Amino acid sequence: MAAGNDAFNQILSTTLKNYIPKLADNVFTARPLFYALTNGQTLRRISGGAKIVVPIIYGTNTTAGSYAGDDTIAITAQTGITAAEYSWKQYAASVTITGIEEAKNNGEAQIIDLLEGKIMQAEETIIQNMNTMFWSNGAGNGGKDMFGLNGLVGTGNDGASATGLAGIDATDAANSWWRSTLVNQGGVLTIAAMATMYNNVSVGNDQPTIIISDQDEYEAYEALLQPQLRYTDSRVADAGFQNLLFKGAPVTFDSDTNLDGKMFFLNNKYLRLVAHTDTWFQPTPFVRPTNQDARYAQILCYGELTTSNRARQGMIYGLTD
Repeated sequence: MAAGNDAFNQILSTTLKNYIPKLADNVFTARPLFYALTNGQTLRRISGGAKIVVPIIYGTNTTAGSYAGDDTIAITAQTGITAAEYSWKQYAASVTITGIEEAKNNGEAQIIDLLEGKIMQAEETIIQNMNTMFWSNGAGNGGKDMFGLNGLVGTGNDGASATGLAGIDATDAANSWWRSTLVNQGGVLTIAAMATMYNNVSVGNDQPTIIISDQDEYEAYEALLQPQLRYTDSRVADAGFQNLLFKGAPVTFDSDTNLDGKMFFLNNKYLRLVAHTDTWFQPTPFVRPTNQDARYAQILCYGELTTSNRARQGMIYGLTD
């Protein structure tokens, strides 16, 4: 290359850094779950801490009440407030240009074109892998994966994800507020089953904001509707996702295999994808190691998928076509 080693690394690093905002935007508009997690201020950025601390209110204030004249007003110290503590998780993707690729694409313009192709490849891989991870249960790669909804919601009342999630044991009867609503349908989808689940995870006007299933269950719901009643949410449609409405909540689908036979009723008011302020889709500079004929950079993410209220989340599972 005409440019010196340091100068060329700088060209590559600058090109990658300039593309990163577009990459992050493309990732979080590519799947309906990403849309739900980043729409409506559900992406939270924090600057650090040993743990990700999420405040939880699970009880009422017993001192609230009427009084007359000089009645004693209760000042009893209150319980009903606690915190869920999530560990930071790490995610990375590498972009590598080998020496022979550099030689074959001699010239600054050609090598930048090659780099952009590799970034797009990394982008598509991140989209697919992160989507799978956020639908899973956090047990992947020896528990190094970020939590997914099959852990936060789908197995929310028993098993390892119940006893270990955020330091609160959902199997303890005293912690029933830390349980999602799960229904094993064991058969075909019905409007009645959807209505019951929707109502069970709603309190007043605090209702599911999005319902996501696999394609088969989405089509099953579509078949249950009269043609003249197939209303859609324009915001979700404008984001590029097919959807139908159920009690005002958009119903859409994802092709991820972790969704087979399941329908999630999600309230994104209580779901937060927490990102580290300094390290969220943060690119490292390109470097050339002493023992490899290549230059590489990494795209790093520190964060975790969290919930502050499992009781407002639900899932129907065991659905058959």
